[in-house]
Amino acid sequence: MVGLRWISGFLDAAAAEQGASRNTLLAYGRDLKDFHGWLNGRGGDLQTAKQADVEAYLVHCDAQGLAASTRARRLSAIKQLYRFAFEEGLRTDNPALRIQGPGRSKALPKTLSHDEVDRLLDAARAHGRTQTDRLRNTCLMELLYATGLRVSELVGLPVAAARGDPRVLLVLGKGGKERIVPLSPPARTALRAWLEVRDAAERAARSKGHPPSRHLFPSSGQSGHLTRNRFYLLIKELAVAAGISPDKVTPHTMRHAFATHLLAGGADLRAIQTLLGHADVATTEIYTHVLEERLKSLVLEHHPLARDRDGPS
Repeated sequence: MVGLRWISGFLDAAAAEQGASRNTLLAYGRDLKDFHGWLNGRGGDLQTAKQADVEAYLVHCDAQGLAASTRARRLSAIKQLYRFAFEEGLRTDNPALRIQGPGRSKALPKTLSHDEVDRLLDAARAHGRTQTDRLRNTCLMELLYATGLRVSELVGLPVAAARGDPRVLLVLGKGGKERIVPLSPPARTALRAWLEVRDAAERAARSKGHPPSRHLFPSSGQSGHLTRNRFYLLIKELAVAAGISPDKVTPHTMRHAFATHLLAGGADLRAIQTLLGHADVATTEIYTHVLEERLKSLVLEHHPLARDRDGPS
């Protein structure tokens, strides 16, 4: 189909010209194929779709109960596809150009307290069928909290980045951008312990003819490393073991905890932006609001003048 060829060409261009990550390309592909299928179901196609068709598709997405952020992402993908089609001479217009996306939610990111993080780290040290599992889990959680890495960055770390008892890690982030993140002493200790058992297991595997892995957290799966989905399930297991609601704990809430705790400790917002790999400091500024809400809650809960008092004032 011509529409599918358009989508394939757009994804190739996004990978080559924008350095889009595999996860970004997969998201674009899913969104655009859904739009393509919806158009076909109405007897239309990508080549002839008008602005009214794109607007009707967004109404359809809203009726399905999709979040505003999801609808905004889909509209962005459609706009980029048609910009590509225009630049390649496949269309003479962009039917999505003038469409305004749904407003972004202003909800603050969920985070964790210091005590909750400590409990999760303790759970990682004790959770696992074998000592190898426990050392891996401890390393994963210590690195996650010490660096604020995105989950895809964490599970995909190359083992070369961890050699030589490093004090910093070189991380390949979104869009192929590199950044350096420092390691805390507990993270370095956990990393050394994990490398010892990882390398011993690898030597045993190589003696049986298995090729070496280039990943810090290797796996026998197709990706060659621990997957995001497996780590997501693992962190839920750790939450249960730590006595914390699993609904409250995800890899991303640990990233939020990293940023919020740094800010509360006096770290500069620009430094946090660099550590998180945010392209725009405006993305990082939301953590100032998280801190403001926490401080407000502390005052309302603990300040004597904020409490309801019985009797006359």
